[in-house]
Order: sequence, then C-alpha cells, then structure tokens
Amino acid sequence: MSFRALLLDLDGTLADTAADLGGALNQLLHQEGRRPLPADRIRPIASDGARGLLRLGFDIDRGEPGFDELRARLLQLYIDRIAEETRLFEGMNELLWWLHGQQLPWGIVTNKPDWLTRPLLEAMAIEPEAACVVSGDTVSRAKPWPDPLLHAAQSLRLPAADCVYVGDAPRDIEAAVAAGMLPVVAGWGYLPADVDPSDWGGLAVCERPVDLQAWLDQRLLEAAGSAGTPA
Repeated sequence: MSFRALLLDLDGTLADTAADLGGALNQLLHQEGRRPLPADRIRPIASDGARGLLRLGFDIDRGEPGFDELRARLLQLYIDRIAEETRLFEGMNELLWWLHGQQLPWGIVTNKPDWLTRPLLEAMAIEPEAACVVSGDTVSRAKPWPDPLLHAAQSLRLPAADCVYVGDAPRDIEAAVAAGMLPVVAGWGYLPADVDPSDWGGLAVCERPVDLQAWLDQRLLEAAGSAGTPA
C-alpha cells in the first residue's frame, strides 16, 4: 500500500485555527452582551465551522431566525483576524518539507469557503506551497461527499487510490473512503474528549504530524521492498 500524494484538511489538521475562530466568536458574544466562552469549550467545535460555533455560542442553527445575520457578522469578524494566532501544527512544517524531499505533492481539501481559505493561506505563506487547494465551494458538494477529494486528485492528475487524505472529523474519513483514497485520522486535531476516532474507519489514527510522517515513510518503504522482491 503506497501513495503518490498527501491531501490534508485545513482547520484542525494542517493548521491550528481554533484561537482565531474562537476569538471571532467571543467578539460576537461580547457585541451581543453575552459572556465569552473558554478555549476548551470552543476548540472541539472549531472544525465544525460557523454553524458549529453559532450552535455553541447562541444555541441557534441554520434556518432559524437571526442565523444568517449572526453568521455573516461572525465570518466578518473572523476574516478581520484570520491569521493573528493561527499556526501550522507542530511538526507539520517538517512533514511538508519531507514530502518535498521525496518529490511527493501535497494539497488541501477543506470545507472552508474559498473567500476565507485563500486569505488564510496567503497570510500564512506556507512553504513548500500546496500543489492544489480545494475549498468548500470549489465543487457543488462539500465533504462528506467525495466530490472535492476527487477534484483534488484530478487536479494532481493522479488516481484517487494513490492519495492519502488526512482529517480530524468523521466527514473527512467518510469522504476519503467514498473517494477510494487512503484515509487517516489526524488525532492531534479538534476531537472531542469522548470520541474514539478508531471507530471512524481510517487506516490509522496518528497522534502527531511526526507520527503521520512515520506512517507515510513506512508505506514508502513497504512499497520499495515489494518492488524489489523477485517474482
């Protein structure tokens, strides 16, 4: 089982965006005369986007009166501070450069809309650069549908089966399985304490980016060994 590209979810997998997302939510709560929420309550929700944050902070959901207005205000507050505290997860930069040294491309597949994804990536100036970026509105259906992952594979001109996809939410693994990719759980991401990600159907749960690098390296070593075995 080898691979030819690595695809990553953004929030909670590639980058730790929880502080800026939570900061925007707390600004909105303050504007509405409500108490701010502690980081340990916001962090497990950070992968769920504006909808999850508004459910947490205001107990309101899509389709309810006032939701769209609160969502627009939250996202404006977020883009105003989009990369103040956001950083790559520890070990992620080393992983990306390791892939570069192996001449393996990497890319991003996120449900974050493009008008938020692009400014964030520009502010972070990640090197080596992603070979492809697929946002939540790049194709008509976002994760857990496989469409954005298949679009990423097509952009890389690779079969989906040659791509590893890593994410920190069940929808990421569901999408990867449906796309025929190799699914891996980012155990360092925004997982609630009462969740067992080993039940999601991934091939592995990696606790740190360095563990993911070791898992990928093992796949390459096994493939090289198989290629060198006489028939």
